[in-house]
Formats: sequence, structure tokens, C-alpha cells
Amino acid sequence: MRYHALAADYDGTLAHHGKIDEPTWAALRRLRESGRKLIMVTGRQLDDLLAQIEHPELFDRIVAENGALLYQPDGKRTRTLAEPPPPAFAEELRKRGVDQVATGHVIVATWSPHEDTVLHAIRELGLELQVIFNKGAVMVLPTGINKATGLRCALCELELSAHNVVAVGDAENDHALLAMAECGVAVANALDSLKQRADVVTKGDHGAGIAELIDLMIANDLAAAAPKLVRHHIQLGRTGETTVSVDPYAASVLVCGTSGGGKSTLTTWFLEQLAEAGYQFVIIDPEGDFVTLDEAVVIGGNDSPPRIEEALDVLRDPSRNVVIDMLGVALEHRPDAFAHMLPALATLRARTGRPHWLVVDEAHHLLPTTWASAGDTIATRPRGIVYITVHPDSLAPAVLEATHDVLVVGANPHETLRKLCEAAQVPMPRAPVIDKLPAGQALWWRVGAHDAVEIRCELPRGERTRHSRKYSEGNLGRDRSFYFRGPDAKLNLKAHNLQLFVQIADGVDDATWQFHLANHDYSRWLRHEVKDTELADEVQQIELAGELPPAESRAQIRAAIEKRYTLPADAPTGVVDPEEDAARKAALG
Repeated sequence: MRYHALAADYDGTLAHHGKIDEPTWAALRRLRESGRKLIMVTGRQLDDLLAQIEHPELFDRIVAENGALLYQPDGKRTRTLAEPPPPAFAEELRKRGVDQVATGHVIVATWSPHEDTVLHAIRELGLELQVIFNKGAVMVLPTGINKATGLRCALCELELSAHNVVAVGDAENDHALLAMAECGVAVANALDSLKQRADVVTKGDHGAGIAELIDLMIANDLAAAAPKLVRHHIQLGRTGETTVSVDPYAASVLVCGTSGGGKSTLTTWFLEQLAEAGYQFVIIDPEGDFVTLDEAVVIGGNDSPPRIEEALDVLRDPSRNVVIDMLGVALEHRPDAFAHMLPALATLRARTGRPHWLVVDEAHHLLPTTWASAGDTIATRPRGIVYITVHPDSLAPAVLEATHDVLVVGANPHETLRKLCEAAQVPMPRAPVIDKLPAGQALWWRVGAHDAVEIRCELPRGERTRHSRKYSEGNLGRDRSFYFRGPDAKLNLKAHNLQLFVQIADGVDDATWQFHLANHDYSRWLRHEVKDTELADEVQQIELAGELPPAESRAQIRAAIEKRYTLPADAPTGVVDPEEDAARKAALG
């Protein structure tokens, strides 16, 4: 379900001549029965409103006084959302001959033609107030207060996002309301200026338009409006002067390519756009690639497996995003941990529409071809997923079937795309054959299209630092660790992070050190497993200077690593296998 709430103006929208008729009340009941929330957003004062409406309990929240007051009908609780103007302001208006001055908890209101008098009084008293018009009404409120700010407070209490709201109105003071919502609607009797702003204009006026809108929401989640909501699309890149973007409610994106090709960088830019647009996301991060992301709260880490309950607590706030760092979970247990988290996230999404996006890093490991439950997993999230992988041909078939857009980066993108198409059993599109895509470029394919094309992608606003926590303190796993074995393979000392690497390097004998140095094993490991090309190039230059004494090459390589990564001075925080640790200590004396 895309739309979990309807936010509706009162006069001229829900009500005609100040009253809501019975067919409109019936439509509002249908909306509530569908599981959706109902919010009234009005310029009226609360006491006046409650004296007019018959069933205030149907509304989950009422935003009154044009955004300055929030009311909870079921508990009859009222909360002011701004400081009122000083009493002297209303008194000054009356002194100047304004004979219809109404004061609420915050709002001061009158009628045209007194707007000039109001503006002069504000200026001469030196007050920071704004004037908002609603047909003939002249409303005075603190600067920055409007229907959108009031709705935002209501949504926060209901744990809903504006991206899951339809807003409907009829007058000048509804512009901000419609602009804030995912879909803005004007009833047929609305002002022309509001109709031009709206995504949808109902055929019916007043309550008949509301009933029409509610029936469409219940029947198909207002599907006909989706093509009109291009302002919410998220950009992937540009080809020539054309922008390539995705509908955040209709797409799933696969980001794939060789190690070090820019998958994390491209995904980070996409996530920055989601955060800026107010879409909530969760990243399942098996290897700590996204723990430095400014737009998210990190749950878990190398020393503490993530708790889904902690993530859900953060996600209660629609403005907060989460990185679920799984470095503290043993490699072989990460798929099961991921499977355990998904039902809780799916339940939250069914109830609130959030999180809007799920990012699955190392997707070939968490959703492999052999995972029988992958189809059920994808069924719970048919859209709003980013899959990131080095091996797209190792993904579960359900993942490939659910993918709408593919972005390929790094070396041999044509070959990566070919493997993906073979695994998905779909025709290979025409695609340029390139040895390696430059940084900031990707091969984009909308699944089913005849052509895959190169696009230019933006870099994240702040280039993320290297994944220092992951590589310096984390556990890269058995397959990606460095093994000091020596010329005769008498040793088997595993360094599963950079901290252990430099510690073991300081203690191994010269013959072992020189053996790996001469074979360029250090730069190869840094390039392919640590994924730091610049560091690998620097270390390779040290390896090529073969005349260096072992102590000097050790010191230079250690200095190169410490220059790029912060290595703690105390004992390693990574998970150490007791048997391996004992063997290492024995070997090092």
C-alpha cells in the first residue's frame, strides 16, 4: 500500500456551507476501515470546528488554526505548535477599526478588506508575523507556520511519512499542504491556481470529490496518479542531456560490477538523493561498507551483532535511516540473520509504508541461488530495493526477476551484463564493449529494453573515507584474509584485517616477509581484497624496490597503511579464532 493516510481541508473540501454531509461521512468511514489514517487540516479555530462536526472521533488527528494547533480526538489532547502573537497585536487591530478580530490559541484572524491594516500593524509593531489568505479570510500566524508544518507534526505522532499521504484542498492556504504530500489533490470547486498545482483534480466538488478520491485510494491506491508524480523520481545519471531516473514506488535496482569499480560510491549518491527527498531507507551491510554514511544511524558493528529491535526503534522516526552493520555476525550466519530481520521490516512497511527502500549489500551472499526462501523474501518487497553484488549470476532467480534497472560499473561491463542475462534467462541487450568504465560512469539497462547505454553518475556530496573500520578492525573472513605462509609453506598465520597484518608482519622472520614481498602478495591482497587501489599501487612500488632491507620495507609498508587507516594501539578488536591465535603466538615466539 502506497498511501496510508488522507489529509483533508475542511471548508470547501470536506464541508459545504460549513457541514459534512452523510455520503462524505460514509466515505470517511470506508477509508478508516481500509486501515488508513484520516487527518483534517483546517484554518478554523478548534472550538468553532468541534461545534460544527458530528463525528470528530473519525479523525486520527486534527490540525487547526492553519497549522498552529494539533488535536488528538480520541484523547481530547491539544498541543500548540507555535508561540502566539502578543495580545497587543489584536488590540492594535481593534484600535485601527478592524471590527472582526478573532483570536485562537495562536492564530489572529479577520476578513478582507482589512489586509492592508493588518500588514501596517505588523510592520509598525515590529513583529515577525505572516499573513495567509483563505478566500475572504485574512489569517495572521508566526512566520513559517502553515498547514504543511502542522501536518508534519501530526504525521510524526502517527509515525507516518509525507511520502505515504494524499492531501486534498480547495483554496490559497492549501498550496503548502499539497506540495508536502506525495500526491496533491484539488476538488473540482477549488481555485484555478490550486488546480494547476495539484497532481489530481477530482470530477466531483466538495464532499463528492472526497468520496471519489477515497474510492480510488481503496480500489487501486490511486494508481492513475503515479505517472504524474515525476517530481519524486530519483536520478540514476545522465546520458547526453537526458536524465535517467526511477520511480521510487515502482523500481528495484541491481548495482553490479567488479571489485573497486564504484558500486558503493554510486549507491551512496543514490542514498543521498533518497535522504534529501525524505524517503526512509535501511541498509543491510554485511561488511561495513556504509558505516560512515552521514544520513543514517548505524546499528551493530564488529563488537556487537545488530538487534532488529534497536533498528525498529530508530525507524519509528520517519526522518531517520538505518545501517544494519553485520560485521559482528559470523560470515556463515549472516544470511540467516538477514532472513530473521526481514519479517520485522516487512511488518513495519505494511503498517506505515516505511522504510521506503531496502539496500542489500553483498546480495550474492545474502540472497544466493541456493536460498529457497528468496522468493518469499522478494515477495514481501517487490519494489524499493537496491541489490549490490560482484556476482550478479550468483543471485537467487527471484531477485533477478524482480529487478527493473541494472547499473554495471568497473571492468568488462559487457561481460558482467552477459553473465546476468544468462542467469536470468533473458535476451542480452545491445551494449558497448568496454575494457573498463571510468569512475563516475555506469552501464544502465532497463530490463527488457533493447539497448544498455552509458550514463554519467554524480559523485556523492562528500566522498566517503575508506572503510577504515571494516578493513582495519573488522573480520574480512577466511577467503579474503592474508596468510603469511613463507617460502616452504611452514606457516599459516591469518591476518583478517589490517591491524593484524601489520602486527604479524612485524613478527615474522625475514625469509617469510621477503618471500611475499618478492611475489607482490601484499599489493595483490590490498588491491583485490581490501579494495584500495591507491594503497596497493603505493605498496607495489615498495615491492619493486627489491634492494630494500626487510626492516625498511616493513616500515614503509606499515607507514603507507597507517597514513590511510587509523590502526588502534591496543589489542585487535576483530574476532580471533583461538586456535589460530595460539598458533600465531607460538610461531612468533
